[in-house]
Amino acid sequence: MQIDEPTALLAGLSPAQFMRRHWQKKPLLVRQALPGVRPPLSRAALFALATSEAVESRLVTAVAESWALRHGPLPRHALPLVSTRGWTLLVQGLDLHVDAARALLDRFRFVPEARLDDLMVSWASDGGGVGPHVDSYDVFLLQVQGRRRWRVSHQRDLALRPGVPLKILQRFAPTDEWVLDPGDMLYLPPGWAHDGVAVGGDCMTCSIGLRAPARGELARAVLQRALDETEPPDADPLYRDPRQPAADAPAHIPPALLAFATDAVARLTGDREALACALGEVLSEPEPRVRFDDVDPAADLLTATLHLDRRSRMLYDERHVFINGESYRAGGRDARAMRRLADARALDAASVARLSDEARALIVEWLRAGWLYAESDSAAGGGRHG
Repeated sequence: MQIDEPTALLAGLSPAQFMRRHWQKKPLLVRQALPGVRPPLSRAALFALATSEAVESRLVTAVAESWALRHGPLPRHALPLVSTRGWTLLVQGLDLHVDAARALLDRFRFVPEARLDDLMVSWASDGGGVGPHVDSYDVFLLQVQGRRRWRVSHQRDLALRPGVPLKILQRFAPTDEWVLDPGDMLYLPPGWAHDGVAVGGDCMTCSIGLRAPARGELARAVLQRALDETEPPDADPLYRDPRQPAADAPAHIPPALLAFATDAVARLTGDREALACALGEVLSEPEPRVRFDDVDPAADLLTATLHLDRRSRMLYDERHVFINGESYRAGGRDARAMRRLADARALDAASVARLSDEARALIVEWLRAGWLYAESDSAAGGGRHG
């Protein structure tokens, strides 16, 4: 996607204009963002996927304002009849399981990949929804089947209803309302209260969520990763206190021990390269449910285009490339090729042929791990996606 070119996906705005005017600032309603859009999978396939242990799913029902929540896996008999009013099936991370969902998610890669979370599908019967609520992250709500009424508010009153298994606002005061048809989309920044209700049943909405880690959560993850990856030197100094006097207050922590600990933490947090490396590993870590299958890479790399598996996360910074929680130093031609692979999620055979022997050996490792698949340039299409 050209970031300075207008696109119907963003109501005629270019991605650059959208990011300046709307991103984390104000909602945007887009009529026919994707004309002729089709659901990434059928209702039957979605219901079947929800039965799997490898898939995160939830069933939400509302009968006479009485809300119930059940977590998956959800056998088919656990779901109400499709004609029953007021229920919703949510399937998280559909992009990990369905190529068409991954392709939809890729349309939003004008947002940094490090922020791109997943594509969730919500199927709802007539009147189904999850109640008025507030999200802490950006979301694009793309209608792909049926119709849904959205009401939104930028209210400050965020008190929740007590005794409900969902975070439903107690006093929702909508200020805007729209009914979305297939192809329509609504962008909402964090903090905007919203309520979506299916109109007429057989309603399917794709939610493209953008993750926003809390500062403390991210700090803990990065510091833990940095600690795990840091090998102490052979002569890692021990705390010494040869001048410690006899203690008349033995429970008091010695100031020298606090200074020793402070210095140890400062050495860790002062190593910017180690923290950058840890951050890339944390951000590229696959979801806990993701599993890759080892394969035998039979393709000739000199005549094959490489593709990232739909489940793979690949990022880079100035010195490293990161894939699925692993980090690698890269420079020169190899680094440029790896960055193209991360940005385009594909690398042509000519670029693969110019890789160094070391980089090509690394590619073979990734192929064997199932992180990539190779597609012969003479092939008519297809490819392995796990």
